[in-house]
Amino acid sequence: MPIKILSPELASQIAAGEVVERPASVVKELVENSLDAGATSVSVIIEEAGRRVIEVADDGYGIPADEVVLAVERHATSKLHSADELFSIGTLGFRGEALASIGSVARFTLTSRTEDDEAATRMIVEGGISTPPQQVGAPSGTVVRVENLFYNVPARLKFLKADTTERRRIDALLTRYALAYPGVRFKLVQNGQAKLQTSGNGDRRAILATLYGVDVAKDFLEVNAAEDDIRLTGFISPTSLTRSNRREITFFINGRWVQDISLSTATIKAYHTLLMVGRYPLAALFLDLEPASVDVNVHPTKAEVRFRDPSQMFSFVQRSVRKAILAYTPVPQMGIAPPALWTEKPARQSSGVDAAWQFAQETDGGRSTVNGQDTPETLNSIPTIPLLRLVGQIGSVYIIAEGPDGLYLIDQHAAHERVLFERLLAQREANTISSQKLLEPEVVHLPPAQATLLEGQLAILQKFGFEVEAFGPNAFQVRAIPTLFTGANPAAALRVLVEDFEGDETPLQEKLEDKIAARVCKRMAVKGGQTLSTAEQESLLRDLENCESPRTCPHGRPTMIHLSVDMLEKQFGRTGPR
Repeated sequence: MPIKILSPELASQIAAGEVVERPASVVKELVENSLDAGATSVSVIIEEAGRRVIEVADDGYGIPADEVVLAVERHATSKLHSADELFSIGTLGFRGEALASIGSVARFTLTSRTEDDEAATRMIVEGGISTPPQQVGAPSGTVVRVENLFYNVPARLKFLKADTTERRRIDALLTRYALAYPGVRFKLVQNGQAKLQTSGNGDRRAILATLYGVDVAKDFLEVNAAEDDIRLTGFISPTSLTRSNRREITFFINGRWVQDISLSTATIKAYHTLLMVGRYPLAALFLDLEPASVDVNVHPTKAEVRFRDPSQMFSFVQRSVRKAILAYTPVPQMGIAPPALWTEKPARQSSGVDAAWQFAQETDGGRSTVNGQDTPETLNSIPTIPLLRLVGQIGSVYIIAEGPDGLYLIDQHAAHERVLFERLLAQREANTISSQKLLEPEVVHLPPAQATLLEGQLAILQKFGFEVEAFGPNAFQVRAIPTLFTGANPAAALRVLVEDFEGDETPLQEKLEDKIAARVCKRMAVKGGQTLSTAEQESLLRDLENCESPRTCPHGRPTMIHLSVDMLEKQFGRTGPR
């Protein structure tokens, strides 16, 4: 095939692929342009997850009428004039590629007016082809409307995720910028529903309250540290508020959202020994430093940066976050009350044990849909366990029991997960799940991205006995919970469904329901560190014995370790008769 120069249209589409990956990329570029223009108000309207409409309006400086045509040309910018300025960039945008790239893969309408212009100028670009500008009436500022994104690049459309996922990306993006620019009023409307609205009064904690609710926001710890020409501000979660992944660790550098593994790792390292294994904090942190100390011209999306002294940044972030944690972390209180998921019941006839405590809801057996595999520590591979005799509890975490073939160490949290999971699924299969009305409905506030995800799971929650309904923007009202979880925290049940979940991670509905059930049971199960009475320990053992898959929790973690008599004798050097 002979070498040829690409057509301008094809070259534009290829270049656009580096800047415009998905609808959230368009929103990011347009919002950053608004912020660079000194906007105090930014409104974003989304339809069909951005596929059909993306509109960003601001009250910024606007574009002079005689520069509008130039603004949509590739590599045209007012923010960079020489190569030397690449090493001291103080604006969010600087390459002059965004508007041209968007216009090459969509129908693009730009309307802008400065305070000095008598009228606004409107220009339309469709598939990279511009129409002559027109004079129209409009307030000062800029409005960009993007329609039919990727209409001329169908292959790109096929790679987009489900609408829920794409909407969540946009929700998360606007949430980040609302935190980074508290003095700017942000408004996000998705399919006619307001998902985010901030006051622009400059109070970051108030924005946290909008996103997470007042009760959660007030517990966030403030970070405020300075060293040489570096300053770190923002908020981190206390050790009691965690996630199972690091996705909610957000960093801004000089007002620019970045994805930097080293900074996230430094934040996590600051919590060393303070969090359970596999748990991660929430953080919204803002680094301010000399522009010459960081290179933002590393990646087409400008989401990656390179520091002049990476080790200094890592150490500074780790020390600053650690200091904030230790300054606010309270001394642990002794004497934990028994879990609320237990209640009194008559003794079991079959066991001969006076089990005065039992779960609030009893069912006859259960069926597990999770085929957990025994770990190497589990010496016996058969799915059942023998009748066990309670010995006691150690460390308020493990239950010690004796069986006919040796000693059993049982993780009370994992064991309770298994019991709750099998009961919940058994009730679902038998269509016998009952609900307990709350005396007072509880309102749960979620970040916009998580609220969008939960909206798609409300029907599944209803199947499991939850009564949950939308209650304003990003808020949900819990009216009832499954009787099985009577006494538990309903807000915790909702949050666990969305804190770890990806909207498109489970293609099959049945598997999705099982995964949701497993996560709810994980949060509702008794925790390590909770002291159980003798009766409660007995009850848990009896219920675990009745499970179909008692040796693993629904996530595959072992519920017990078996130490056989033979192994104990070897460890103690016993070689003679017993």
